[in-house]
Amino acid sequence: MPSHAFVYDAVRTPFGRFGGALAGERPDDLAALVLRRIVERAPGLEGDGAGEHIDEVVFGNANGAGEENRNVARMAALLAGLPTSVPGSTVNRLCGSSLDAAMVASRSIETGDAEVVLTGGVESMTRAPWVLPKTEKPYPAGNLSLASTTLGWRLVNPTMPAEWTVSLGEATEQLREKYDITRDRQDAFAERSHRLADRAWSDGFYDDLVVAVPGVELSRDEAIRPDTTVERLAGLATSFRKEGGTVTAGNASPLNDGASAVLLGSERAQDELGLDPIARIAGRGASANEPQFFGYAPVEAANRALARAGITWDDVSAVELNEAFAAQSLACIDAWPIDAEIVNRHGGAIAIGHPLGASGGRILGTLARDLQRTGERWGVACICIGVGQGLAVVLENVTSH
Repeated sequence: MPSHAFVYDAVRTPFGRFGGALAGERPDDLAALVLRRIVERAPGLEGDGAGEHIDEVVFGNANGAGEENRNVARMAALLAGLPTSVPGSTVNRLCGSSLDAAMVASRSIETGDAEVVLTGGVESMTRAPWVLPKTEKPYPAGNLSLASTTLGWRLVNPTMPAEWTVSLGEATEQLREKYDITRDRQDAFAERSHRLADRAWSDGFYDDLVVAVPGVELSRDEAIRPDTTVERLAGLATSFRKEGGTVTAGNASPLNDGASAVLLGSERAQDELGLDPIARIAGRGASANEPQFFGYAPVEAANRALARAGITWDDVSAVELNEAFAAQSLACIDAWPIDAEIVNRHGGAIAIGHPLGASGGRILGTLARDLQRTGERWGVACICIGVGQGLAVVLENVTSH
């Protein structure tokens, strides 16, 4: 008989700004930190329990070209002091990597291949390296160019259609044109993100979700601006189109550094972990569309996840939607029959930040804790992914049912 996969715990680091407080921290060290902390919070994993009960580490990462050493899951597990017998696999679905990692792990648990899996993700966009491609012929006489691996397309295949390879910002401009998302709405959405994130920190919502990075003075997410106003946001210059543009540095997520971890297990793992489950993974969905409309892909992903969970949007009380850009977030919200106020009640990526490989774990952990806090039953975590993909997970709160 198939098992169910449950969220037992979730932690993350504060998210740092590009070049900010976490710039000196290697991504594998950040990943190791959240793995260590989540293990320490499970009484059954102390000492020999880690090696005995943890079946695998599945971690998300969008870069892999630098200090992640390609397989950051294995590297982080070793650096965290986990037994060498615990295997590790790294998932790369760009912005959706750590949500995908949780989805992969949940399937493993449901099929009986695993009982306990540590999942999550990490990204240091600050420390992402430049790469120098090899030349077609040896000993070129001319200059060569480095390519940044921080964000977006690099070393593009010349046969790829040009309309697919526009920048993420230009793609968002095209999306907001298609769905008539105004600059005013984008700026208001961005202001809400900062206001709610600041309030959530002040109210203590993140106290149990966020763990400090040793030696770093960063007590909350670095990009949150409590004093942001719609008027200030309206005064910012557009970033991708000089004429007629609407996307700015203020209504888009910043570049960030950080790590997240989510502890998944079967129902039988409850005794092994010494923890009570928080939420059941009830449905998963993946979707894809034209690469330039990547921001809209969560719409169908969430619809599919709901169908597989056997519920409808009428049942959903909370949504965590990663805010890559205000325009794409609003396009998704408009497409779903929901009250926009149930989305990102504790702020979103525009304020909190979007370290690519870590964001899926952040929204999944936030959603689980939000459902636990409110007692509401159903929630959806969803994320857009560059090159036209989307992922979604439906959670069922099991703390009050």
